[in-house]
Amino acid sequence: MRTFERLLSGDFEAARYWAERAIETGSHTEPAAAAIGRVAQARLVILDGDVGRGLELLEDAGTAAMSGDLDALSTGVVYCELVCALQGLAQYDLAEQWTEAMERWARTNAIGSLHGRCRVHRAEILRLRGRCASAEQQVLLACEELRPYVRRELGWPLTELGRIRLRRGNRTGAEEALLAAHRLGWDPEPGLSLVRLADGDVDTAAAAIREALARPLPVPSKELPPTSELRRAPLLDAQVRIAIAGADLETARVAARELEEVAVAFESNALAASALRVRGEVLLAEGDAVGASACFTRAVRAWNEVGAPYETAECRLRLADTQRALGNLRAETFEREAARTELDRITHAPAAEELGTDTDGPDAFVREGDYWTVVFDGRCVTARDSKGMHHLARLLAAPGREFHVLDLAAADTADPGAAAGLARTGDAGPLLDARAKQMYRRRLAEIEDDMEEARADNDIARQEQTELERGFLIGELTRAVGLGGRDRHAGASSERARAAVTQAVRKAIGRLRDVLPALGDHLDRTIRTGTYCAYIPDPRVPPSWST
Repeated sequence: MRTFERLLSGDFEAARYWAERAIETGSHTEPAAAAIGRVAQARLVILDGDVGRGLELLEDAGTAAMSGDLDALSTGVVYCELVCALQGLAQYDLAEQWTEAMERWARTNAIGSLHGRCRVHRAEILRLRGRCASAEQQVLLACEELRPYVRRELGWPLTELGRIRLRRGNRTGAEEALLAAHRLGWDPEPGLSLVRLADGDVDTAAAAIREALARPLPVPSKELPPTSELRRAPLLDAQVRIAIAGADLETARVAARELEEVAVAFESNALAASALRVRGEVLLAEGDAVGASACFTRAVRAWNEVGAPYETAECRLRLADTQRALGNLRAETFEREAARTELDRITHAPAAEELGTDTDGPDAFVREGDYWTVVFDGRCVTARDSKGMHHLARLLAAPGREFHVLDLAAADTADPGAAAGLARTGDAGPLLDARAKQMYRRRLAEIEDDMEEARADNDIARQEQTELERGFLIGELTRAVGLGGRDRHAGASSERARAAVTQAVRKAIGRLRDVLPALGDHLDRTIRTGTYCAYIPDPRVPPSWST
């Protein structure tokens, strides 16, 4: 507790001392204390600038949470702090993966305010992915679930609500949410300044963002601790936009340079994309349309790779402005129409539960341009194109057939021949190390006890959860241990492909679950990933997919 009190307050030196004490003491007396101390230590390493090492330590902490060795409250705290750290670092892909892991755990384990915190994290990811209606629903539910706990904690979902509403064009609603967060002791910036900018009050916006950077409120923050450069990054992004609107080029130049330095220091693709965008803003304001066009083109590509359609569309609009300045009217029209189509979709898209429409047709999984039309159990939804969707389509088209991950990867590359020819040899070490196998076996023994208790209590949901976890662990041990108990080793190329394909498939299933929960549950039960992937439906009621 002392570690995190100091970390959230920006006193990193004291936090480092208490983290070391927690790890040392907890290693002998309480694994939960050591695990939570390691999360804090990882975040401090990141804030010191060693991002690679910090991410490794965070992954170690997440593995400890998944092991089942910690009590429920401590497991939830580790998950929550892990996602907060990744969100603050703008490592959105990793944050999304751990958010999904936390949500799977929370369905049967989370207690107290942890449910609300999970919803805020989910809302942040949904906003990033352009699904603002669903994000707003999640964050409103989070407000209700967090209300009985620390009053100030409500400021966190309220600031997220303000960001979502501003993105949807609801400036009045955004302002109300951000002012409510401020009344609860939360920092409403840069959201409130961006609301002022959207209202055309540039002078007020400039003064507010300048004050936020010069004298930041000492508000404790899980994601962005006070005094950290990461805390300044979103403020700097906003300051460039506001300064450009007020024709204050010198302020914009200084803020853009600092944001570029933060992006380099913390090795974040999203921060790098933000830095490209603001650099383009400055160049365009200076009259360098050629340089600005290059920056905005790179920013469009970078945000698209992050998976942020709103930011991508914003950069497309600015790219259109550069094309107009260069006299490329056809290119301007192309970029502007693409951006407006995406922004209109984000602004007016319904929430997830409103997306499905009834249909009497067969189950279908069909690509149509940048989207897939998916029909399951009489409901029709659309989903954005991704590698995971391609892998799923191939598996669904051939029930029961096993595909090697290299074959799946080869089918989704620009050079199939080269990908298919990747050597399946080379030693990447054991698939599971000795410690992992020991943890898996220990958890299996615990699961047997859990299953007996669930049967005795007639707790069907708990039985299903433990059976799923038991099946996963047995599958992992079977995959990793051969005849006579000998370790199976991973080929380097195969193991890289296995990790990439599994991540892509699971992410696609998670997104499908958001819009059609029954399909997500079906795919969770029937899609097997690993070195060999397959779709294994129930033979008694096999679905017939049109692909």
